[in-house]
Amino acid sequence: MNKTIRIGTRDSELALWQAHNVEKKLNDLGYKTEIIAVKSQGDLILDKPLYELGITGIFTKTLDIAMINGQVDIAVHSMKDVPTALPIGIVQAAVLERANTLDILVHKGNLDFLNGEGTIATGSLRRQAQWLNKYPNHNVVDLRGNVNTRLQKLQDSDWNGAVFAAAGLERINLKPSNYIDLDWMIPAPAQGAMVIVAMANDDFCREAVSELNDIETEVCTHIERQFLKTLEGGCTAPIGALAVFIEDEIVFKGVLFSIDGKQKIEIEKTVPLQEWKKLGFASAQEILENGGAELMREIKINLKK
Repeated sequence: MNKTIRIGTRDSELALWQAHNVEKKLNDLGYKTEIIAVKSQGDLILDKPLYELGITGIFTKTLDIAMINGQVDIAVHSMKDVPTALPIGIVQAAVLERANTLDILVHKGNLDFLNGEGTIATGSLRRQAQWLNKYPNHNVVDLRGNVNTRLQKLQDSDWNGAVFAAAGLERINLKPSNYIDLDWMIPAPAQGAMVIVAMANDDFCREAVSELNDIETEVCTHIERQFLKTLEGGCTAPIGALAVFIEDEIVFKGVLFSIDGKQKIEIEKTVPLQEWKKLGFASAQEILENGGAELMREIKINLKK
């Protein structure tokens, strides 16, 4: 165990919290570690909506390159930011036990706008589409940056509220008192889960990290990401998915929206545990056959405009 495992991370407060969390778990198992922070393109380009940048994995690409170049051994990510297809040579080594999967609305202390007109901020197509589906007379504006930056932008604006992942705010103790749970909003695939990736040919790091894997979270996130991968084919789209274990069954909810939120195609399935491997794929196929293929074509055309 003489090798020091170099943990690559983005340098935002949340990303560093995630890296330190993994570091502590590895240290507790007797491994030596070092944290190396890298700035990602997604953090540097704050004036463009994510989907305009044209690549999935804008937050993970810099760390992928650092791993391939041998600057870091493993990388820790919010799993919802990770493309469904990993670069050649990089593998998923562990998924940590999942935290809160909910989206929340952080507001200014007054929720009257929910019954009238309002302006909500989010950088996510999925959140935008679901918000407009429920509140078609509201205005949705783009919001980028790490969670600290986004909370500050909300404070400094005349917006009524902004949508955040509960897990991110909870991890760094930034969850304000003025929020409501959006339990009607289907989260991003793998929301609330952290993933550790390693080089496929690095047996030492892969075996070390595999001790941190949570099998239930691994199964649920696999289903959700398989659903996403089958639908999107490498394109950003308003897609939500959530799989949960309930006793010896898995309950899965998946949804695809048009960007303006007017069209919604959803699916809900309950299957025995042993049928998990094809659940995401089968659910996505049903959506594609039920109008989803046409809707995905429209989304791709809209995003190119």
